[in-house]
Amino acid sequence: MREIELDVLEGADLLMIKPALAYLDVVLDARQHFDQPLGVFSVSGEYAMLRAGAAAGGLELRDTVLETHLAMRRAGADFILTYFAREICGWLREAE
Repeated sequence: MREIELDVLEGADLLMIKPALAYLDVVLDARQHFDQPLGVFSVSGEYAMLRAGAAAGGLELRDTVLETHLAMRRAGADFILTYFAREICGWLREAE
C-alpha cells in the first residue's frame, strides 16, 4: 500500500496491480483507499495455470476464466489486462 500511495503522490492517473489473482486482497484494500482508476494485470503464469488445469481435465476453462475474472472485478478492479481477452469477449457475445 505504501508503493501505491507513493504512486498517487507522484501524480499517477491510474493504478495497476499484478499479479491479479494472488493480490485480490490488495486490490480490495487499494479500492477502499484510493480514487484513481484501478486495474489488474492477469499475468502469463495465471493464464498458463488455467490452461494447464483445463488440459489436465481438472477444470472447465470457460467457467473458471469467467469466475476468476469476475473475482478481479468484485475485488475492485475497474479494468483487467488479460491474455484471455479475446476468449472472454467471444464468450460474452455468445451469452447475449
